[in-house]
Amino acid sequence: MNAIFNALWTEWKLAVGFLKEGRIQSLMIVSGVAIGVAVIVFITALIQGLQSNLIERTLGTQSHITLSAPEEKNIVWMPESGTTHLFNEDQRAQRMRSINNWQDVLTELDQMNEFKAVSPMVSGPALIQRGEAIKSVAVIGIQLERYQKILPLQDYLKLGQLRIGADDVLIGTELAKELGVKVGSKLRLDNGQDTVLVVNVAGIFELGVKELDARYIYLDLKRAQSFLDLTGGVTIIDLTIEDIFQADAVATKLQRLTGLKTQSWIQTNAQLVNAISAQSLSTNMIIVFVAISVAFGIASVLSISVVQRTREIGILRATGAKRAQILRVFLIQGGIFGLLGALVGIAMSYALVWSFNTFGPNLFYIPVEPVLLVWAIVLAMLTGFIAAALPARRAAALDPVEAIRHV
Repeated sequence: MNAIFNALWTEWKLAVGFLKEGRIQSLMIVSGVAIGVAVIVFITALIQGLQSNLIERTLGTQSHITLSAPEEKNIVWMPESGTTHLFNEDQRAQRMRSINNWQDVLTELDQMNEFKAVSPMVSGPALIQRGEAIKSVAVIGIQLERYQKILPLQDYLKLGQLRIGADDVLIGTELAKELGVKVGSKLRLDNGQDTVLVVNVAGIFELGVKELDARYIYLDLKRAQSFLDLTGGVTIIDLTIEDIFQADAVATKLQRLTGLKTQSWIQTNAQLVNAISAQSLSTNMIIVFVAISVAFGIASVLSISVVQRTREIGILRATGAKRAQILRVFLIQGGIFGLLGALVGIAMSYALVWSFNTFGPNLFYIPVEPVLLVWAIVLAMLTGFIAAALPARRAAALDPVEAIRHV
């Protein structure tokens, strides 16, 4: 064991000695590796921060998965043949329907550990009136405590109190602006079927999505059920999960288990998912090309080092150094280039990230995950080893006699 350690220590000293002799070359290649690592870390962190911001903005106002009653089909009974036929030529108009046995479904979902939040709601259209102004809105009946885990309304509340129940409701800023109302104002809701409800504006929220801020009006679940003529029923069950990118798989599983219609955020935000995939592909391509550039730089410097130190290599071989030892000396040099370059590059990337977060346009925050730094160090050292492989093989293959004669 001591012999192996002594041999490795000797190879390490030789590698460091060669690097010290060519200080200018070593400094230049370390600088090149550092710039490459800094670019990789900064670009990767930038894209991750951008993607996180996009997802947060998108999912900040919606659940990850929704459950609803299955669509109704056109089914005709033909007594003469005693069969039932399903006709798909014309899509049947879908009416507002409750999820069958939704309380049992809710209980089962609450017991499943993969869901962070489960919230039932009833949603339907209505007309809202104040004076001569009439607007079409979406009435959302919720259990506030559960719904807060899906969408933290408290964080989006601009005016008033987070209070629903009795005749108190929450409306969006755009709707309040269009109707000219403020906290404490009275509004008249009409469900279009001769049911009228006069409500009090308890709070005004701003979700940051103009369409939602202009249409959503939150009521207590029981009040909304009565208003929409869906007493005791819910039309949607909202769910959130830990790993948002597993939403499609979980939705498919739930559809098989419950028979309900399921929809994930991935299905409803296909363009966003495509944009994220394109960004990730672009980042990977940048990493590959930067790594190749770094590898060529290390390989070229070590190739020159082999030529410059041909005589020394020949003397080492003549004094008993084995080919494997010469090979490891140059591989160690490649690893040192990668490690030093990675450490300097990480420091540079931290400076870039800090500058962006401190003096940038403040559009979003760039986080730097520790795993990204470890991955960058491993990638840089691996690139160094691979780049050093060819020059190392060439050095190890030198004939001692010819190498010593080299001028």
